[in-house]
Amino acid sequence: MTGFAYLAASVLFILALKGLSSPVSARKGNMFGIAGMVIAILTALSDPSVVSFSMILVGMLIGGSIGTVVAIRIQMTALPQLVAAFHSLVGLAAVFVAAAAFYNPEAYAIGTPGDIHTASIIEMSLGLVIGAITFSGSLIAFAKLQGLMSGNPITFKMQHPFNALIAGLIVLTMLMLISGQTPTLFWTLAAFSLLIGFLLIIPIGGADMPVVVSMLNSYSGWAACGIGFTLSNPALIITGALVGSSGAILSYIMCKGMNRSIINVLLGGFGGETGGAASADASGGKSAKSGAAADAAFLMKNANKVIIIPGYGMAVAQAQHALREMADVLKAEGVEIAYAIHPVAGRMPGHMNVLLAEANVPYDEVFELDEINHEFSSADVAFVIGANDTTNPVAKTDPSSPIAGMPILEAGKAGTVLFVKRSLSPGYAGVDNPLFYADNAMMLFGDAKKMTEEIVQALA
Repeated sequence: MTGFAYLAASVLFILALKGLSSPVSARKGNMFGIAGMVIAILTALSDPSVVSFSMILVGMLIGGSIGTVVAIRIQMTALPQLVAAFHSLVGLAAVFVAAAAFYNPEAYAIGTPGDIHTASIIEMSLGLVIGAITFSGSLIAFAKLQGLMSGNPITFKMQHPFNALIAGLIVLTMLMLISGQTPTLFWTLAAFSLLIGFLLIIPIGGADMPVVVSMLNSYSGWAACGIGFTLSNPALIITGALVGSSGAILSYIMCKGMNRSIINVLLGGFGGETGGAASADASGGKSAKSGAAADAAFLMKNANKVIIIPGYGMAVAQAQHALREMADVLKAEGVEIAYAIHPVAGRMPGHMNVLLAEANVPYDEVFELDEINHEFSSADVAFVIGANDTTNPVAKTDPSSPIAGMPILEAGKAGTVLFVKRSLSPGYAGVDNPLFYADNAMMLFGDAKKMTEEIVQALA
């Protein structure tokens, strides 16, 4: 019955991923995932070897209470760092389970202290290494996203050779642990793994954070998968593999969206040489033209087609509801509306999609970069609300730029480009946007939500 129950839970997890692949079916996917997790937990609790339901209940109450409070209070702008924090907990849990199995292998039927089965000690070592890397790397990602440390890359001389040395020491210590199985070797392996986790993330600039979040998601899955082998738990193995593989695929998609090498991502040095560097003045001696809400309302009301490009600034201002109201007013005037989403808009994959879904924006009006880019040349207005790097033409013209080669939304091809920003300051990548100073561009300075609400009033 345990095998059948875990199989059912695994099938539900697969259906959850299938549902989450589309905004239309995302709620159903969440429900499948919840059902699968409930079955998995109840199956684990039904194991005759459970010795303390009270301890398990205390742990569930503590964790469940924290999760509930965080879910209720979290702002959408803080979702990326929340995900990074949760990834760190998955990694830490893998380290704890590996330590428990190492010190009390009889409880897991994998041998005796100092004489753990070879296959089990290998699985345990892999779970420990990946879990420790996930934990320390996620802490750095959280600190950068939360603003506790600079989003600029932190580099030093001989960084890559040093990383290679630590990686070699990890492999050597793992081999020694397989044959020696001493606590000293176990914790030395954990220490090296924690160190390499820090070193992999600190050289990554803020512009690449969406890829980091996706990559850490994959790592957390593989950590769980490795520990699943240690525990001989098929549900944990399958779930970890699902998370790890889907996270890896998402990382590849993010790398493609930012013109990054997946190999460099795995090695931890991508974006480190130039990422976050301040760019030269992109104005070309021109001044940016600024306008008011009434100007924007006039242009959009008389347009046939308006493409809206949301960015992190919209998330910070919580302007998605006002934006949808503006779009509704324009559609009532006969204006065609479409939303253009860059793969790395915001601070994590899907950030903008979630915000627009929260505001009940119709799914059929939201398009990815490849679907919408060719339509900018036929659009009368591109309304860019809080986005910068994803529309910056420097990505195509400056090979030395931190965003060089990244596919961008071709907003500049629209008849008029309206930028809603607080100032002319660069985006998260630290790169000035020459589109601000283009002849067909107009800056709407101010808070994204307030400016959008003023536009709605002007339209009325």
